[in-house]
Amino acid sequence: MSAAEPGFIAVVPARYGSTRLPGKPLLDIAGEPMVAHVWRRACQSQASRVVVATDDARIRDAMLPYGAEVVMTRADHPSGTDRLAEVAEQLALGEEELVVNVQGDEPLIPPMLINQVAQRLADDPEAAIATLAESISNVETLFNPNVVKVVRSLAGRALYFSRAPIPWDREHFQAQPALLATDAWLRHIGIYAYRVGFLSAYRELSPSGLEQLEQLEQLRALQHGYAIQVALASTVNPPGVDTAEDLDRVRALLAQPSEGEL
Repeated sequence: MSAAEPGFIAVVPARYGSTRLPGKPLLDIAGEPMVAHVWRRACQSQASRVVVATDDARIRDAMLPYGAEVVMTRADHPSGTDRLAEVAEQLALGEEELVVNVQGDEPLIPPMLINQVAQRLADDPEAAIATLAESISNVETLFNPNVVKVVRSLAGRALYFSRAPIPWDREHFQAQPALLATDAWLRHIGIYAYRVGFLSAYRELSPSGLEQLEQLEQLRALQHGYAIQVALASTVNPPGVDTAEDLDRVRALLAQPSEGEL
């Protein structure tokens, strides 16, 4: 963080429903629900306030004994950004305040990344959103449609997000090389900082064609002309929990504090 650290609020959205892992936020990891690990890491950041946003009383009841601030939201939000907009409205946040969305299935997220994405947005007053990315070092990851790629301008602003391998290396990709020769390819890390004014406006934006084609919510903002700053992550962001295999891996890491603490 720079000397002028921005004030920001961290929000941890936690939905009970999950296709692959029902009740995911409450799954036990080292004797605690997953969402508690995420909340604690958000509390270790420089956020002035950390809020768990949920639509399920079971998650609220699990977090209150920790002393967590919990906001109950509607269950019918079409996206996580819409849920954050409701939280900002309930908390009566000002238009220029910053909100960082810390995904509820990231129990290993380094607090410094939460700080970094907030700082990135604070440093560009014309941007509505900031997010993070990291270099892609192998072709398998680049060509995996479940891995979202991002291309940036020289000023660090997002030009496009895609599930496709972008940018396309015209000379070499026909043969799908075994190694990537440069650091031109970036993997998007799904942590966002928003200005509250954008969250208020987002709910009025019509879904975009690009968003629907790629199934990437951030393309709505881009196609409507909002600027998104993208910083290169200052440290490795361990994978979150999407599958039962991911859960086993995280459980093994956090069963050994010397290895699990980042």
